[in-house]
Amino acid sequence: MDIPYTVQARPDTGLYNAKVGIWLFLASEVMLFGALFSAYILLRVGAPEGYWPHGWLNIPLGTANTIVLITSSITTVMAWASLKMKDFGKFKLFHAVTLLCALCFLGIKSFEYHDKFVHYEIKLKDGRIADGHLVEKSKVFDIAKGTGEVTIHGHVVELVGKKGAELESELAKIYDLRSHEGRAVEHSELKFEAAQIASMSNYGPWHNTYTAIYFTLTGLHALHVIGGALVIGFLWGPGSRMWKTEPERFTNRIEISGLFWHFVDLVWIFLFPVLYLL
Repeated sequence: MDIPYTVQARPDTGLYNAKVGIWLFLASEVMLFGALFSAYILLRVGAPEGYWPHGWLNIPLGTANTIVLITSSITTVMAWASLKMKDFGKFKLFHAVTLLCALCFLGIKSFEYHDKFVHYEIKLKDGRIADGHLVEKSKVFDIAKGTGEVTIHGHVVELVGKKGAELESELAKIYDLRSHEGRAVEHSELKFEAAQIASMSNYGPWHNTYTAIYFTLTGLHALHVIGGALVIGFLWGPGSRMWKTEPERFTNRIEISGLFWHFVDLVWIFLFPVLYLL
């Protein structure tokens, strides 16, 4: 028994079944990301003045990822257009480029994540705050026991006794890195004994509100990229055998996967300026 409307359009919607399904699914995705973007706005508006991070993310890498995803959006359209013109060879080429772009995006994003997991904020018992990237920990490093030492490449912020403009200037060394463009904060290798440290945390999602929403938004988006890449990889590989038996239905599948991929790209177009530039 043939499944109806896999190729022909439905009389009630003017679309074939899969296209109706993907638009309904994307509508639910809009609500999901819309809720998260709304949460971001409310959290940012409610943050105390001077305590919302600026300049924590690598803008050149974010720009590169934006270019990569826009390129992949173009190539997935070209792959679908190639099938419409009955050119299976060009479809394979363009879809392969789309898949490579997806993998490139994930590679750059994993590098950014790694940078956050090796970036530490160390609160010292004397009230100072040290901030920088981990160089090494001694084998016996243990804050609770007060043994060993840790080395970071960064700087120390002095908040004790600071008020007004001086306090704002010190806080900016942590929260508003862009305010130091042209007069970069001096970084050097700093060693601290465990006995000096009150607490120590990397810039993972547990660090503060900003990193929590950053990892939530970009992590969920990355999962969508992975899901889309798996579908694209299947349709490029074993799934492409359908072209020999049901070319029109296979072309429709490429169109559906492309619609999902365009949505993934569109979400990033919003994420990039909101997280990296504003």
